[in-house]
Amino acid sequence: MMREWATVVSWNNGIATLHSEIKTSCSSCSARKGCGSHMLDKLGPKNAHVMKVASAEPLAAGQRIELGIAEKSLLSSALLVYMTPLVGLFIVAGLFQALFHTDIAAVSGALLGGVGGFILAKGISTYLGKSASFQPVILSVALPPDALRVETDR
Repeated sequence: MMREWATVVSWNNGIATLHSEIKTSCSSCSARKGCGSHMLDKLGPKNAHVMKVASAEPLAAGQRIELGIAEKSLLSSALLVYMTPLVGLFIVAGLFQALFHTDIAAVSGALLGGVGGFILAKGISTYLGKSASFQPVILSVALPPDALRVETDR
């Protein structure tokens, strides 16, 4: 199970809105100038994900919770997102090449197959996203920010 800590933004009627920070190792790596991941990190979302998770117990804003998601669901999602467009690209490009016997047809088929595979992957992921095995679960809940009070005698 993959684990990640998140902060509760709000809780309303059994649904918690969570804020999770993105962690990258780009700041500690010495190969930043020649790294593609560093460039993609600069282009993408800056530092946070906001998500909603079902929670039966009431949560306070600012409270930290540990989320978990099964490796199987994460790996199958990655496989779906990367392989479906690639398989569509090869199959439709080969089909168009066999039917029309031109390179332009193969390129057109590759574009159609890649885009079609992406659209198919998006539809399947929407369907799979409703499954309980693809949803993050709350593993542990930390104390609310105002629950612990330290007093000193002076």
